[in-house]
Amino acid sequence: QVQLVESGGGLVQVGGSLRLSCAASGRTLSGITMGWFRQAPGKEREFVAALRWSGGSTHYADSVKERFTISRDSAKSMVYLQMMSLKPEDTAVYYCAALERGILSMIRTSRHYQYWGQGTQVTVSS
Repeated sequence: QVQLVESGGGLVQVGGSLRLSCAASGRTLSGITMGWFRQAPGKEREFVAALRWSGGSTHYADSVKERFTISRDSAKSMVYLQMMSLKPEDTAVYYCAALERGILSMIRTSRHYQYWGQGTQVTVSS
């Protein structure tokens, strides 16, 4: 079992920055892929970024590449999503998720993730 708690959401102006945090607990994160997803009102949940704990490779949705950075603090079992140059279309509830024993082809699909946080709201105002 993995428990996930997000924090760091809020209201920010267009062009601003926010850093989301995800605290993981319950088991070692070796072999886990940590992902960030988001869901805007009336839309499906979409992939934002992922980090494979073993090896540290990162993966991004095209819509956030060059603007968002996923990172980790292994000692604290924390995952972060640094968001820069925010746009109104980035407004959504952001979720941290964990995928056990996932292969690369699975990491962009929310249904493969077994564990989810409660979500944190990010609102970008113009």
